[in-house]
Amino acid sequence: MGRSSRPQSSASQPAATPCPFEVDERTIAGHAQDIRLRLYRPLIGLAVPALLYLHGGGFTSGSLDEAEDSAAAIAAAVPALVVSVGYSLAPAHPFPAAAQDAYRAAVWTAGTARELGLADGGLGVAGYDAGGHVATSLTFLARDLGGVAIAAQALLGPMLDPSLTRASRTGAGEERVAPFDPTMASCARCYRAYLPDAAQRLHPYAAPLESRRLAGLPPALIVTAQNDLLRAEAEQYAAGLIAAGVPTEVTRFPAISHDALPGHPPARQAVADFFRRRLPGVRT
Repeated sequence: MGRSSRPQSSASQPAATPCPFEVDERTIAGHAQDIRLRLYRPLIGLAVPALLYLHGGGFTSGSLDEAEDSAAAIAAAVPALVVSVGYSLAPAHPFPAAAQDAYRAAVWTAGTARELGLADGGLGVAGYDAGGHVATSLTFLARDLGGVAIAAQALLGPMLDPSLTRASRTGAGEERVAPFDPTMASCARCYRAYLPDAAQRLHPYAAPLESRRLAGLPPALIVTAQNDLLRAEAEQYAAGLIAAGVPTEVTRFPAISHDALPGHPPARQAVADFFRRRLPGVRT
């Protein structure tokens, strides 16, 4: 297991009450290969809650570096230990590699709670884009397999529908609202890479919108953008969670696109506020 440390300052982050933090890196065994974790640790001298952050990139790209601003902002604003997970990418590592990597990272975090100085209680998980899908799969795995308790989940513009039958009318055409916003064609390519076997696209961990077992999942915040192809499926998933009795909040931001969500200061603040209310042991 590798480890490095470098002090960081969060003064430039948009959190309401930011605190300084340090960054460590670890390497743990993943589902198919070792995975890197980047830990953002608040320097407040007290036990803090922990949450995992899962980057976007359509299952085929994305990195710890690209997720750094969002993970650091959440760590400073909650404050919480944020474990950013460098999960395995498709097509080299298709489903269920990313979900299993997230599960192993969650189990590792919970099992290292004493060393990391974590407060008692469950973990949080946040994910953007494909990371929202991986976060959702993690909540299913934790519920069904045990080994770790997930206390809260925050999904930002998640990819949740491999069937691509629930795209929002706004932004549903091939012309993107922003340069890196998804289109139907790009989403289809991503799902083909992550779910190469068509039968996998009905698996509840791969197609959460098709699941009939949503009860027992952790309280959720669903964050969407008005001009996002993926908005309708995210909000439909929120409705399913509510129907299953899962405490669920939905926040839609107008006049922004999918690509803007992870860096949008109000969206980051909504996520931090949610975790402050839902995670045990938060210190203000």
